[in-house]
Amino acid sequence: MKTKVALIGYGNVGCAVEQAIVAAEDMELAGIYHHDDDLDAIVADVVVLCTPTREVPDFAVKMLSKGISTVDSFDIHGQIYDLRQRLMPQAQNNHAVSIIAAGWDPGSDSVVRALLLALAPKGITYTNFGPGRSMGHTVAVKAIKGVKNALSMTIPLGTGIHRRMVYVELEDNADFSTVEKAILQDDYFAHDETHVMQVDSVDTLNNVAHGVNLIRQGVSGNTHNQQFEFNMSINNPALTGQVLVACARAAHRLQQEKRYGAYTMIEIPPIYLLDGEEEQLIRSLV
Repeated sequence: MKTKVALIGYGNVGCAVEQAIVAAEDMELAGIYHHDDDLDAIVADVVVLCTPTREVPDFAVKMLSKGISTVDSFDIHGQIYDLRQRLMPQAQNNHAVSIIAAGWDPGSDSVVRALLLALAPKGITYTNFGPGRSMGHTVAVKAIKGVKNALSMTIPLGTGIHRRMVYVELEDNADFSTVEKAILQDDYFAHDETHVMQVDSVDTLNNVAHGVNLIRQGVSGNTHNQQFEFNMSINNPALTGQVLVACARAAHRLQQEKRYGAYTMIEIPPIYLLDGEEEQLIRSLV
């Protein structure tokens, strides 16, 4: 029987999630809902939350209270564990599963970092993003009063340090200096070098390409000079959507096994993300 997956929100990520569900042989689309729809009407095994990050907690609680499992791509790194702890009792008490921060970073890159930590327990890991468009940062800017449209680009400077290039198209009569101050004070930007520029049209700059270069240098046992590198160049929403759908599969399996609760991707067996018979997957991948 196919897993019934619904989604809330239909921006770039929501569109990508829909495409990934349609392409998955073990899933079917149970509906697309917007923020102001009657969410009590949702009938699904799993709901994928394609909302802005800061709206994720409330929507997750609403769905979990109905006993419907959820998956989201919450991307504020420093708040992920607190969100997990908040959703844990909601999921457990309602016999559901919530998989949080299920994008590519945080998300699949988190799994890579965990694996490399196991391979070299002592050392340092650098995660270098971009160059490319950050969806979470862009959405955060769009939410600021006076902003008509926005684009936030992430530029890697090396050793995990980044520059944020923010382009804003302002509403009529909006004050640029006020908007700039609000952006620089936002938690998405307060910890990085950030440059804010006013433009006539964001659409002429828009590009959803992104990427990551992840490096770990460390020690295996007593042997130094172990170096690992992981690279990818991606379409940002397409990969985020694919990770969310893979985690929807895992959430449904965990719920069927009565392993209720809130999880991050590093807590999920990788095989739960895959469609197919377990024996064949083990034979082909191990």
